[in-house]
Amino acid sequence: MLDTKMITILLVEDDEVDTEAVERALDQAKISNPIRVAKDGIEALQILRGENGHSQIKKPFIAFVDLNMPRMDGIECVKEMRKDENLRDTIVFILTTSKADEDKMKAYEQNVAGYIPKNAVGGGFRKAAEMLGAYWQAVELP
Repeated sequence: MLDTKMITILLVEDDEVDTEAVERALDQAKISNPIRVAKDGIEALQILRGENGHSQIKKPFIAFVDLNMPRMDGIECVKEMRKDENLRDTIVFILTTSKADEDKMKAYEQNVAGYIPKNAVGGGFRKAAEMLGAYWQAVELP
């Protein structure tokens, strides 16, 4: 069985309050996996590739990606992951304030594992975090 402590969480989020809320929800769900934070899609890709002075995240890892960020938004970031031979199998959950069907469609076109509205961060996100803990104990990740 996969040791879930070895799965790193990459949180791609430019808002510090939202970052703290996600970290708190994961903590409350008793998920103590290592968390790396990137402020935008460009920094996320640098972390994933070990570029520009960033230490590379080793597989397995899961990414939570915000849609609306400066420099490179979440959809563009996921598109770049899907083009990259080493990153195309990344498990990505979109974390966003947008409930627009167009944004959901764009995200799911990039084969994301889920679309989580930020208003679910807190009590609702805690339930999602608990589900995530059960998810990666039940499945085998690449």
